[in-house]
Amino acid sequence: MFEQNFKNGIIEIRGQKIGLGESKLIKIPIDRLPTGTLIEIPVYIFNGDQLGPTILLQGGLHGDEVNSIELVRRMLIDKSYKIHRGCVIVVPLLNVFGFLNMSRDMHGKDVNRSFPGSKTGSLASRMAYYLMKEITNNVDFAIDFHTGGEQRNNFPQIRFTPEDEKGFQLASIFNAPFMFGSKLIPKSFRNQCYKNNIPVIVYEGGESLRLEEKAIQQGINGTLRVLKHFKMINESIEIPKDTTSIHINKHKWVRAKVAGLFTPIVHNGEKVKKGQVLGHIMDTYGETNFSVKSPYDGYIIAKNNFPIINMGDALFHLGKP
Repeated sequence: MFEQNFKNGIIEIRGQKIGLGESKLIKIPIDRLPTGTLIEIPVYIFNGDQLGPTILLQGGLHGDEVNSIELVRRMLIDKSYKIHRGCVIVVPLLNVFGFLNMSRDMHGKDVNRSFPGSKTGSLASRMAYYLMKEITNNVDFAIDFHTGGEQRNNFPQIRFTPEDEKGFQLASIFNAPFMFGSKLIPKSFRNQCYKNNIPVIVYEGGESLRLEEKAIQQGINGTLRVLKHFKMINESIEIPKDTTSIHINKHKWVRAKVAGLFTPIVHNGEKVKKGQVLGHIMDTYGETNFSVKSPYDGYIIAKNNFPIINMGDALFHLGKP
């Protein structure tokens, strides 16, 4: 695993200094809404008493991804979550406005397409700006927690930047059920961090506006593996032993060739064979029944849970090792 001269030392955020062995909650003000309500980013800093890596754990970049928020929240209140070496910066909910409106976006703008942001731009752009300026500049690497959107359920998986060897190694340590390289998206958080030589891995689990216990627990376990690997937490903390992560080398969405009512017959995470029937699409009068088949051997790494579909809609995300 990569090592470098990690020196958490004194962490400074918004002019406040957090020394070795100290913990603090800092709220970064972003803007006021027309009602006068202040929008702030809550940031928890846990600085160990020994020098080590500084890691950012971030949830709620999209306001409707409640699994990511709950995952980070549980780690915050867990009494075993005590940092001895290095520093952990925790942002349980970045997109406060989107969360209040049960929305992915903020004022119609995606924060994760607004980086590096601007001090005088839109609310989403300012949020991206302050995340990079006040928080990310302090960290050595980050775990960004997400879920599927638009009623698409992602089976627990880790995504990394193919060009980033350190990110690949972090993903391997995290050891989610599936892992694969994912291209950088312009103006995304991961893309901006890559430009600044900060490895970021993205955990995906569950779907928006739904809590899913398995996805939450898998995310917690993976995070603890990373913290334990760098000796940041107590060695006595037990983490369930899962099977080795399946490395996906090829993946594509199986899309609907007709419109109608969609009924899947395979489960998320299931291994499937080429030509296997994955589900059915029927018209509303029961006159047609179209079978959706797998184009190759692989695993279902995400599925669409919405029953009413149009031609071209994504149904299953199929991954091939």
